[in-house]
Amino acid sequence: MNKPTIIAYLKPTCGWSQGVRAVLRKYDLPFEDRDIVNDPQQRQEMIEKSGQMLSPCVEINGHVLADVSGEEVEAWMLANHVVSPNSRPPEAPINQPCAHETTGAAPLQFRR
Repeated sequence: MNKPTIIAYLKPTCGWSQGVRAVLRKYDLPFEDRDIVNDPQQRQEMIEKSGQMLSPCVEINGHVLADVSGEEVEAWMLANHVVSPNSRPPEAPINQPCAHETTGAAPLQFRR
């Protein structure tokens, strides 16, 4: 199976971005890791290609997957025969939000 051409528009530390990286590494796929936080040109390119501002976005052989988790990238690649199934576990959770998007340990309290 030929290796696909992959450009991944990712944040350096975001959980969703780490999940995409983990899936691509699970299948030993080379990819361009484009930092959309520290490089405004990469962010603008992602927006132009995907038509939206949310990340991660992954371009695989010219097909853009916008605002996806690692889980969604893996499902798309399997369904489109880009990769064959393997049982190797990913190195990080593949469906986890960025730390600032998770709820804290303290529950919300409403007062009457």
